[in-house]
Amino acid sequence: MRTTITRLLVCLLMAACAATAGAASYTYKRLGNPQEAHTRPSSGTAMMGGGADLDEAFRWLCEKGDGGDVLVLRATGDDAYNPYIKSLCKTNSVATLVIPDRAAALDPAVAATIQEAAVLFIAGGDQANYVRGWQGTPVAAAINAHIAAGKPVGGTSAGLAVLGEFAYGALNDKPDDKDLASTEVLPDPYFYRVTLVRRLLRIPHLENLLTDSHFAQRDRMGRTLGFLARLMQDGWSAAPREVAIDARSAVLVQGNGRATVVGKGKGAYFLKPTRSPELCRPGAPLTFHEVSVQHVPAGGQFDLVSWKSTGGVDYSLSVDKGRITSTQAGGAVY
Repeated sequence: MRTTITRLLVCLLMAACAATAGAASYTYKRLGNPQEAHTRPSSGTAMMGGGADLDEAFRWLCEKGDGGDVLVLRATGDDAYNPYIKSLCKTNSVATLVIPDRAAALDPAVAATIQEAAVLFIAGGDQANYVRGWQGTPVAAAINAHIAAGKPVGGTSAGLAVLGEFAYGALNDKPDDKDLASTEVLPDPYFYRVTLVRRLLRIPHLENLLTDSHFAQRDRMGRTLGFLARLMQDGWSAAPREVAIDARSAVLVQGNGRATVVGKGKGAYFLKPTRSPELCRPGAPLTFHEVSVQHVPAGGQFDLVSWKSTGGVDYSLSVDKGRITSTQAGGAVY
């Protein structure tokens, strides 16, 4: 009874806010049962590398939600995830909440809606919208409260980018800019588009961690090495780590930190610097030696606590004056 009343109050609050001129810039669309389900979600994080959506990853998230209400969060776009997820999973409902600006993120109805979800999924798009719009708002607080309560969360592409403690914020990117390329970061890790942010979300086992998507597909190894060097050089972390996931791949993390890699892409890359960068300064090409890499394809496993893989390939990368070398046969970076 209490949860039904809570759901009714949330719906009434959202309707009241929508009726207030200029107050509601968000949109909320729900598919399925309008009443909240009584479920027992369990903790877990679905880290998706972008590209075609992975049915397996979404089914895993839904199972973690115990068939409860799934809420998709995004800054732009529509509710296309609603029928897709509803057709895959036995869920009470699937809804999409589009939070286009900071004003919407400050609306109490938006945070109240997030608090009622069993599963949260952050869609792709532009992570700068999430950083600018959510950091320090009730939306970020509600997402972090959801996580702290042991409920599952997931994200893809830009949604993946903000799951770790550290993120490439893309804050200086213009709407028509192409992807920040490795060829822009390696010659100068302080290139103006390299904007790093931290602590938007607080997810267990993703502390001290940077994430990236579309990894091998878009040749992002060089920029990732630049990001890691910057985190160390700028004093944000003495020993940062990275989970970099290729397109059409996902890393499904259990509450104990043990993860399984799934999908049809090249899997995931787990990076750990073993020493500080030798040269990381504005206007100079990066020199950064002996970064440990574990490449785990689909079907492999990785323990984020011990930082060890099962079914993975270990190698090391170094950067000398902006040029990457690898210990893999043939010098392969990926």
